[in-house]
Amino acid sequence: MKSCLVIDDSSVVRKITRRILESANLKVEEAEDGRQGLDICRDAMPDAIFVDSNMPNVDGFDFVRELRQMHNGKGPKVILCATENDVSYIERAKHLGVDKFILKPFDKAYLIEKFQEAGVI
Repeated sequence: MKSCLVIDDSSVVRKITRRILESANLKVEEAEDGRQGLDICRDAMPDAIFVDSNMPNVDGFDFVRELRQMHNGKGPKVILCATENDVSYIERAKHLGVDKFILKPFDKAYLIEKFQEAGVI
């Protein structure tokens, strides 16, 4: 079973995302910010990471930057979630090593589609 780390400061978003991804047979772990997410990745690198772009402490962009510099940090597929659909925002994410970009609000079909496109599901 593949593993996924869900990083979002909203417990509601984490809970919804967890339910969707578990229904697609992924083992899900949660973190409430990028710093906690990096700590989890240091212990056990997941196959995929769903990360919010806007969080306190370490935001999604800083998380991805640090993740990609870690040992085995280039391995996980990263899906960045945001509320902004600005081209420069998306380009910045791609430059940092984000595999897929998803906009909030999202539904089950849209989230599953992005994970399928990334080759996780």
